[in-house]
Amino acid sequence: MAKLRGSILVVDDEPAMRLLLSSVLKEEGHDVTAAATGEEALQLIATRHYHLVLTDLKMPGISGLKLLEQVKRDDPGTAVIILTAFGTVEGAVEAMRKGAVHYLLKPLANPDELRLTVRRVLEERRVADEATTLRQATEAVFPFGEIIAGDAKMQAALDLGRSVAPTDATVLITGETGTGKELMARAIHHWSPRAEQAFVAVNCAALAETLLESELFGHEKGAFTGAVAQRRGRFELAHGGTLFLDEVGEMSPALQAKLLRVLQEGTLERVGGTKTVTVDVRVIAATNRDMQRLVAGRAFREDLYYRLSVFPIVLPSLRERPADILPLAAHILEQASRRFGKHIFGFTDEALALLQAYAWPGNIRELQNVIERAAILCREGRITPAHLHLSVSPAVSSSDAPKTLRELDRAAILAALAAHKGNRRKVAEQLGIGLRTLYTRLREYGISAESDEEQ
Repeated sequence: MAKLRGSILVVDDEPAMRLLLSSVLKEEGHDVTAAATGEEALQLIATRHYHLVLTDLKMPGISGLKLLEQVKRDDPGTAVIILTAFGTVEGAVEAMRKGAVHYLLKPLANPDELRLTVRRVLEERRVADEATTLRQATEAVFPFGEIIAGDAKMQAALDLGRSVAPTDATVLITGETGTGKELMARAIHHWSPRAEQAFVAVNCAALAETLLESELFGHEKGAFTGAVAQRRGRFELAHGGTLFLDEVGEMSPALQAKLLRVLQEGTLERVGGTKTVTVDVRVIAATNRDMQRLVAGRAFREDLYYRLSVFPIVLPSLRERPADILPLAAHILEQASRRFGKHIFGFTDEALALLQAYAWPGNIRELQNVIERAAILCREGRITPAHLHLSVSPAVSSSDAPKTLRELDRAAILAALAAHKGNRRKVAEQLGIGLRTLYTRLREYGISAESDEEQ
């Protein structure tokens, strides 16, 4: 695994210690700046952001404790590690209460202690930043107050999410791959009283059993080969917030038992440890598997299933919500055009009909991939069927699906009308045609769409 590299400010009034700390951290590849006093450190902090400040506790002038208070007030995102002599551990404890993430005893018994502590602190900071960044990125694509859900089935699912969000009930979200299960989980977190705390996601199918156990519950130093330092798991990192367990149906029976205990008692033990850790975490799980069949086949614990599915939410596939296909496509295209710096103004009629007729086995994830690829291929103007690279197979088309281009065009207009509640001006904009052309087609296809919002 590649080493995490960070910008670190070392503050110590002893030149030898300052040089040792700086040298060890530079060897690790970090960008290190050194300061001899608290005053000098504050001047440096005023000019740039540091991922981590490593400061001695006892210094003339501004002490490490005062420096900590100033850093946490001016730049709360900066982590602080305190260095303290054996006889002043009480001061280190006070520093921890005021926001320091760790303390080290002087003199250092082994440089590896410094390396591993800094590595762990930067990793935890990366996880927290990643959760924040991903939440912001997700909101930028699909703002939670404006999730596209014109279809009644999807709107009903969102209503369930809003209803359960204010509670701490465990939620089980089921649906095909690509239907937006993680987006729903993030929306529930966003609507909940825990919204300001961490949202931490774990894919249970992506890790081997031993790695997943350590990832979820953490481990103690020496718990297994390679466990060179204590590490907090995702449950602890999500304390106060929400833990999203994706593909929970892939979890092994042994881990299912441990997960059940955390859900029942709110406590856990790190791998290789005996200390009981209390966590306050709201769990949202998701799966594309038939959980009742897994329970019947004894591949999944029945008691855990009932504990997870206190409040079940089923997400419909994209083919079950046809009214949302074109609004979703238009939204994704708008975002992709802006991101890629393209001047793309919508879809041709033939492209819209093709989008509406395709079965979307990969659901919204496939739709997003197809539209983004088309945006890359299209230089300017409108997306055509050639940009989409889709084919409508009779094997995946329902017997009721439109077959002729005229039928596909009519279906596209009906879907747009449903999405925009009959607002013909918005329908014309979405379809990329003039209002007069839309009126002509409405008459030709015998479609009536009344709206008071045209003007």
